[in-house]
Amino acid sequence: MQAHRYLALAAAVPILAGAQSLPILTLNAGIHLIRAEVASTFDSRMTGLMRREKLDANSGMLFVFPDVAPQCMWMKNTYIPLSVAFIDEGGVIVSIADMKPQTEDSHCAARPARYALEMNQGWFATKGIAPGAKISGLEKAPPPR
Repeated sequence: MQAHRYLALAAAVPILAGAQSLPILTLNAGIHLIRAEVASTFDSRMTGLMRREKLDANSGMLFVFPDVAPQCMWMKNTYIPLSVAFIDEGGVIVSIADMKPQTEDSHCAARPARYALEMNQGWFATKGIAPGAKISGLEKAPPPR
């Protein structure tokens, strides 16, 4: 029985080793600190927050896109209700959208954006953060790949 337990653990190690570990960046929205995982690669942007069961308070995911363009997001295989802020190259929020879990509805930036910041749904509204607000610390994000 004991040997079977070790085999099961050994079989799980490669899966755990292959789990994606994303860089963490501290951002500021006025007086509010945000702990953001950074999705700067094609694969990490495609996966995003899919299959996550929860998102800690004041935590989110920053998507860094290779082009300034009218970016769009969706919620396929995402279990957490989220709000997304689309942000231009200067760090200014251009638009915010609330997104319903496990839908394929497109939520697009009102203007071209370099970044998208996903937070728990309602986070921006409860903090009084609206389009036109500035997000600081984006210059520390890794470049998109």
